[in-house]
Amino acid sequence: MKIYDITPETIKEFEKKLAARSLTVNSEYEEKVSGILKDVAARGDEAVFEYTARFDKWDIGRENMKVTEDEIKAAYRAVPDRFTEIVRKAIANIRSYHEKQLRNTWLDTKPDGSILGMKFTPLESVGVYVPGGKAAYPSSVLMNVIPAKVAGVKRIVMTTPAGADGKVYPATLVAAKEAGVTDILKIGGAQAIAALAYGTESIGKVDKIVGPGNVYVALAKKLVYGRVGIDSVAGPSEILVLADGTADHRFIAADLLSQAEHDEMASAILVTTDGNFAKKVSEEAERLALTLERSAIIKKSLDSFGAVFVAKDMDEAVDMVNRIASEHLEIVTENPFEIMPRIKNAGAIFLGPWSSEPLGDYFAGPNHVLPTSGTARFFSPLNVDDFVKKSSIIAYTRSGLEAVYKDIVEFADFEGLTAHANSIAVRFGEGK
Repeated sequence: MKIYDITPETIKEFEKKLAARSLTVNSEYEEKVSGILKDVAARGDEAVFEYTARFDKWDIGRENMKVTEDEIKAAYRAVPDRFTEIVRKAIANIRSYHEKQLRNTWLDTKPDGSILGMKFTPLESVGVYVPGGKAAYPSSVLMNVIPAKVAGVKRIVMTTPAGADGKVYPATLVAAKEAGVTDILKIGGAQAIAALAYGTESIGKVDKIVGPGNVYVALAKKLVYGRVGIDSVAGPSEILVLADGTADHRFIAADLLSQAEHDEMASAILVTTDGNFAKKVSEEAERLALTLERSAIIKKSLDSFGAVFVAKDMDEAVDMVNRIASEHLEIVTENPFEIMPRIKNAGAIFLGPWSSEPLGDYFAGPNHVLPTSGTARFFSPLNVDDFVKKSSIIAYTRSGLEAVYKDIVEFADFEGLTAHANSIAVRFGEGK
């Protein structure tokens, strides 16, 4: 891993590299995705089946599009009992964490009897996209489905691409069943997003779509936003570790590589105040990368988007951390709880040497669907609020309105909206 001193020039150059990772600005992809969306909106099932046969290479139809109970039972037989046991433990942790996010409808009564409040209502239906293709991601199933279940969503439809044999990874099906998915559809890509957004003869439309995917899925979600809600347009995975010389360089190198193995565009960054420690981590990361199964991917990721930055002091280091606004942030310093309050921008914050990032990916409970590409400056992790809509409640008494109606009339008149003013004034014998 390359080592840099923090300077305005090195920061600016590295930020350019990170920004270049975004594929969603590619007009060629967007044109293709837009065409698929329009086609599915126009032709429904027929278009979905045609694109699935073309891209996923299997003969799909209404009769085999939906995962059956027999397929789910077969999935349970195909995975070790130990895996199912671990999934259930993870679900308990994830559910417990997200249940603490629930909020109740509230009402506030004023002395004059007027009532203001907010009503919380779960979404009726949610679509969850789960990647297939190169690997199975049962953890993604849990993180997207459980907050929706906790929020009270009644219908949760999961879409995931099947292999050429028309089958879905058994681990994905077990996770979906355990998490409480309503229906599982064996479709993927932009056509799956279109089906969820617009609805087809066989697939009911949903209110919101969540879950990660490739560039086609990400762009499709971006383009259907407004017709349905979405969680975010996810970018490549990121980790930033803030460490001082008290950290174990082996731990830090291992943590950086845990994200670099995701794909060639993943970003792994260390910011430290200790130059000797920086060198140790860099050397250990290079050594460790050669021993891991996904070494080719890791090497490309580190060469392109990995870096070690040396700060002159902790103030400069923290400024760098807040500027990058990483998806995952580990703070491994002598006292990480002293540093944590100074962090303004991060998707998830892991404190201390025993809080390695994969703990959050699989088991601890907080959601692993996090803002990427610097969007931690204004986005939050996926949470129960993402599956709830809020309605304002206003119930004034006559005396409550009478005390303020002249102010409202003048405000409306100032904006030139005389009908607004009249609807208030008429209640007190002053309207037209």
